[in-house]
Amino acid sequence: MNETARLISDDPIWLILIKVVATFAFLVVMTLLTIWAERRVIGRMQQRPGPNRAGPFGMLQSLADGLKLAFKEDIRPVMADKWIYILAPVISATPALVAFSVIPIGGEVTIFGEPTALQLVELPVSLLVVLACAAVGVYGIVLAGWSSGSPYPLLGALRSAAQVISYEIAMGLSFIAVILYSGTLSTSGIVAAQQNGWFFALLPFSFLVYAVAMVGETNRAPFDLPEAESELVGGFHTEYSSLKFALFFLAEYINMVTVSALATTLFLGGWHAPWPLYLIGDGVLNTGWWPVLWFLGKTLAFLFVFVWLRATLPRLRYDQFMNLGWKILVPLSLVWICAVTAIRGIRNADLLGSQQFLFIGGGIVVLLLIVAFLVPDRKPPEEEQEEPRAPLSGGGHPVPPLDLKVPETPRETRVSATTGTRSRLPEAGQEPTSSTKEAPDGND
Repeated sequence: MNETARLISDDPIWLILIKVVATFAFLVVMTLLTIWAERRVIGRMQQRPGPNRAGPFGMLQSLADGLKLAFKEDIRPVMADKWIYILAPVISATPALVAFSVIPIGGEVTIFGEPTALQLVELPVSLLVVLACAAVGVYGIVLAGWSSGSPYPLLGALRSAAQVISYEIAMGLSFIAVILYSGTLSTSGIVAAQQNGWFFALLPFSFLVYAVAMVGETNRAPFDLPEAESELVGGFHTEYSSLKFALFFLAEYINMVTVSALATTLFLGGWHAPWPLYLIGDGVLNTGWWPVLWFLGKTLAFLFVFVWLRATLPRLRYDQFMNLGWKILVPLSLVWICAVTAIRGIRNADLLGSQQFLFIGGGIVVLLLIVAFLVPDRKPPEEEQEEPRAPLSGGGHPVPPLDLKVPETPRETRVSATTGTRSRLPEAGQEPTSSTKEAPDGND
């Protein structure tokens, strides 16, 4: 049992309740601020002010929107499965709240005279808990689409299921390299392993894979295919309104905060102060409540990237999105893990010194660059020459074919109904016969 686990296990009941309430309030406040910041940043990027009426700088706009959703009429489709339709938003929001509980936002502090760690739960398999919560959260989306009794939510739910399956594999593979270097699945242990160097610099490819996968996991632009308004109206929550829709909205932004906090924990040193601040006063800025400031700063930087992507990139096609996950991220992640495993094994066995390791690594990089330049590019397919077309008649304009069948007019349909015989129009170029002549109208 590490020091963090020991501190958390000794927490009294009243301190556990305080930490639970504080974690929930932190996530809700972060959601409100993220929505406000997103609208303000996108407004500035589009040369407009954004929300600026409710509260100072428009900061209460998100709260006003939440109250508006609470007072809206709660509409349930007639064809919906009642209980699953009601439970789906809860199933979607709950794992998002649980996943954040294993992330450390600071070191050891004292709360009302009781020493504790700024983390709600410490488990030896914390990363597996995060992956499990991400997998369970998609059940709420799938059940919401299925229970709505509408085709568009169902299509959005199926897209979301395929998306999570594809990108959770890539996300899990990016975790493996971090586990190999830190030697633990515990989030607090991974933060402690980055005391002398962040994994962002040691494992750049794992960081890039995780950065792409976390955008796909949260259904954010340019990977917001389950909610594509131009294709699926509103996606899986098309038939939801009032507080049920607010729960889906809350789950999306809490997921954004959670994956950003997890990226900070795995690759940016967690709550450790950045260089060179951690050198001040023999690491005094890594003690007390200072680490919360560094953790929030790194997390907000990732949240800004989410907003930046939404404001600048168009939505990908579904086939492009699946190709990126299965044909690029997963194979390259497997190759990267093999390389990291080989390097760690050689270093642990002391078979190579630092200089030899650098020479071999540089040689591999040069070899890969040479291969990349020597491999010929695929030539575009040759365009087939079109056969010469027959000259157009009718003054150079296309004309209908001679065997064109013209449908009956409403008057011919009425005549057929009164006489009991179906009138047939003559073929093009033929004279009408007695059987195709129109019956006299009694009103003439």
